[in-house]
Amino acid sequence: MRVECYIYLNYHISMKKILFRKLLFDCLKFFLITIMGISIIVWVFQAVNYLDILVEDGRNYIVYFQFTFLNFPKIFSKIYPFALFLSFYYVISKYENNNELVIFWSHGISKIQIINFIFKASFFFMILQILLLTFLVPKTQDLARSTLRNSNVNFFDNFLKPKKFNDTIKNVTIYSENKQSDGSLKNIYIKKTTSPTEFEILFAKTGVIKNLNNKQILVLFDGQNIKSRNNKLDSFSFSKSDFNLSNLQSNTTTYKKTQENSSIELIKCYYNLIYKKSKNNENLKVENCSIQNLSNILGELYKRIIIPFYIPILILVSLSLVTITKENSNFQKIKIFIFLIGFSIIIFSETTIRFVESDLFANFKLIIIPILMVFIFYQIIIYIDNLKFKKI
Repeated sequence: MRVECYIYLNYHISMKKILFRKLLFDCLKFFLITIMGISIIVWVFQAVNYLDILVEDGRNYIVYFQFTFLNFPKIFSKIYPFALFLSFYYVISKYENNNELVIFWSHGISKIQIINFIFKASFFFMILQILLLTFLVPKTQDLARSTLRNSNVNFFDNFLKPKKFNDTIKNVTIYSENKQSDGSLKNIYIKKTTSPTEFEILFAKTGVIKNLNNKQILVLFDGQNIKSRNNKLDSFSFSKSDFNLSNLQSNTTTYKKTQENSSIELIKCYYNLIYKKSKNNENLKVENCSIQNLSNILGELYKRIIIPFYIPILILVSLSLVTITKENSNFQKIKIFIFLIGFSIIIFSETTIRFVESDLFANFKLIIIPILMVFIFYQIIIYIDNLKFKKI
């Protein structure tokens, strides 16, 4: 008799583990399909927009592909919370519609056990998002910016458009009245600024871009050169002149933004600004490390470390589906209501960044909100489950 009880007990324990793993596996499978599918679609649309880097700025294809590829982790992290919520919401709804949850009840698994199991797993997803936002995304964003920072303008034919002042190149403005089918330019105006008081202006009737010794040169014909130096103007005419296009920098923003700094750099920056009472921190070599940018620094740290705490809340909201059955006449309405709650929490979590202040202790109310929401939602689910159990 004892042997039979032992076998029966082991059987139920093993079945519970199998059922829990099956539920988690289905959620993970749908999550991976969802997040990869949506991320790739968004990435493709964004990659099309990034074509301006190639067309307008004259970058080569390698720079374009490197830059777009390095932006994928950022897209992935943005979709991550919604994909998680949608996955658990869909799988649990599917289990209820297909009467698969009955299998759990028949093996003595209660609703609160399912909720507790998935709720514990939600902290793994939360930590994964923190690691993603804290280390991977800033690193890839910095590498993407470095790709632009360290690249040169290569394809000048792409952005030199007729009847338009092309100022893509830093401190250089180029205008041409017409562009022939062979690529030659007509009635060209070029202004190159070297300092607030020094500039060079070139006029030419025609011009053509040529590659000489692996350098791109704009060869100008029949024109005039005007130079301003020390408040003096010098001018001369020429029949042919070469304007070197190599090693010219683009006007595209290449400085390191706050979101591209590593989390360690931001923490060090905050520590030195607050506790060492310095207005900026050039010794750390952290760009945008200043008192004026303190709220943005704390906002970035808040986005990376605190906002992921909303993930357990989202999963708890989706788990509330376990407490209702499809026999309920308002089942569909409740499902829509639960979905809207989860979607609203995602929007709310993102909007809280706007309320981050430069004082760390003033942000305590924002930090504690997700912790309180987790506790409140968990207690609500337990209360609803106990209420239904008492009615039965």
